[in-house]
Amino acid sequence: MAPAKRTKKVGIVGKYGTRYGASLRKMVKKIEISQHAKYTCSFCGKTKMKRKAVGIWHCGSCMKTVAGGAWTYK
Repeated sequence: MAPAKRTKKVGIVGKYGTRYGASLRKMVKKIEISQHAKYTCSFCGKTKMKRKAVGIWHCGSCMKTVAGGAWTYK
């Protein structure tokens, strides 16, 4: 049995298939990559800050929950 096919170029926006157009998918890709990334915690300095919901960021190391940007931790 062959392994499952994966996206080569499109990455996280492969779930949209051929819909919505290349330019829109490119913009969404940039946003989705930044929102799923881990950021450096401004309290403990570790790269553990993760997005919980819109504007809510939580550090897995020092367990602090803070309000920040909607897509990126600021």
